[in-house]
Amino acid sequence: MKSVKAFVLLISSVLCFSGLSLIRASSVEFMEIREQAGIDFMHFDGRTNQRYFTETLGAGCGVFDYDNDGDLDIYFVNGADLKYPERSQATNALYRNNGDGTFTDVTEEAGVGHKGYGFGCCVGDYDNDGWTDLYVTNFRSNVLYHNNGDGTFTDVTREAGVDSPIWSTGCAFADVDNDGDLDLYVANYVLFSVETNRIWRVGRVLVYSSPRVYDGLQDAFFRNNGDGTFTEDSEAAGLINPTGRGLGVVFGDYDNDGDVDLYVANDANENYLYRNDGTGHFEDVALFAGVSFSEHGMVENGMGVDFGDYDNDGWLDLVVTNFHNQVNTLYHNEGNGFFTDVSSASHTGEISLPDMAWGADFFDYDNDGFRDLLIANGHYQDNVELYDKTTTYAQRNHLFRNHHDGTFTNVSMNTGSGMRSVEVSRGTAIGDLDNDGDLDIVISNSAHPPNVLINEGGEQAGHWLNLQLIGTQSNRSAIGARVTVISSGLRQMEEVRSGSSFCSQNDLRLHFGLGPASEATVEIRWPSGQIERFEHVAADQFLLVTEDEGVTQQFPNSKLTEGAP
Repeated sequence: MKSVKAFVLLISSVLCFSGLSLIRASSVEFMEIREQAGIDFMHFDGRTNQRYFTETLGAGCGVFDYDNDGDLDIYFVNGADLKYPERSQATNALYRNNGDGTFTDVTEEAGVGHKGYGFGCCVGDYDNDGWTDLYVTNFRSNVLYHNNGDGTFTDVTREAGVDSPIWSTGCAFADVDNDGDLDLYVANYVLFSVETNRIWRVGRVLVYSSPRVYDGLQDAFFRNNGDGTFTEDSEAAGLINPTGRGLGVVFGDYDNDGDVDLYVANDANENYLYRNDGTGHFEDVALFAGVSFSEHGMVENGMGVDFGDYDNDGWLDLVVTNFHNQVNTLYHNEGNGFFTDVSSASHTGEISLPDMAWGADFFDYDNDGFRDLLIANGHYQDNVELYDKTTTYAQRNHLFRNHHDGTFTNVSMNTGSGMRSVEVSRGTAIGDLDNDGDLDIVISNSAHPPNVLINEGGEQAGHWLNLQLIGTQSNRSAIGARVTVISSGLRQMEEVRSGSSFCSQNDLRLHFGLGPASEATVEIRWPSGQIERFEHVAADQFLLVTEDEGVTQQFPNSKLTEGAP
């Protein structure tokens, strides 16, 4: 009898938690604020009737606090005029967050308006001076911007030795050998030039060619020398992939052994999962782990990627976005070195068949303690509707709500007008732009203005914690640090990460929804190996945690570090 009562109480508590979450989550709305916020960026792809293949990919975007004032700024990567680059007026753009719901274009004064044909970006404090630096990938030549700490950046690409002068896409910083400074991985795409561009026809319709007609390129890995320079070290690191056609890049400790591993999504090639042996040397175990091909053993067109523990079992799961008529693949980490394709079982797979997907992010939009999933969609053929009636060029993005049982529901139509818009989307970036306790969304759209979507109601749907980590023994950005938050029977885990989604950068701060819990236990495993634990941490706070120095409460729009390294 006692066991029956205990079971009833358990079920009642679960229903109470879930019911509270379901009721409150229904009030969450994402609202487009781009125009009133003063963001007038327009992506430019330089498209011509020559249908250069570079015009198809669009670009990524990023959110990061470049000026250490406690709120997130936005960086947009832009294209260019490919055939006549000297005529191009398009540049990348940096918008400073004013802390009042508006942004100011500071591109020129900051010195980050690169005019190359851009695709991706990532951030990290590569020289541990207390200011977040910026890396941008391009067709032909990349750029590393050193943050000078006074609102300006300096192009140090040549001095640092981190160019990859071909066609680069996804990128990410990570301390692969845990020596206290950040290394850099850059995905390279295909061997393309204006002279070798190929145009296809479907019937009488001129279309862009497939990536398969171009040879893939070797990615680049740059090891940090600790003196502001890097050494290209792909071969010694075991990161050899001469034909990859890389797009999506994400680091994460998928096997829970204390070092960062690497997943690379390739377009029309098998994907790579590089397992780190703890010294910064990698081995591709994707085939063995079950994340190289589709569940039918087919090569797919990997675009965007993200790691995230969507079921709170303590292991990083994986999502990979794919081409039209391919499902987006959700891999569940079984905790034994293997992943299971749960795309169908999770209800995220079949719905993706008509769409072409790019950006992907695990994030808890309704603060219920479980990570939801955002997928950005948009075809690469701008005239696809002339010859294929099963899809469209502009498409609606998908926001999948996590039901806490391994399944998701697409709630895009029920979460505000911002999620109902139809776009040609590419990169996605997640962060709390207005510092109100819930997560907002930035989406880069190909040859269109971006979406800047503010979450209205997420902070009321559940309690939360937002943590910024600063390393002392570890790299200053704390990239690779793992945070576990325990509250109301839930055990959530997330890692500080540079670069993910499609060619984009999320907030380096970690956000945890707590549902009805008013406090939590926070455990941090720093890249140095040190573990710190903080009990009875009150909810609904922005916290700064410095390795070996403890927790400091922070308030929205306050100076997090007062500009001090």
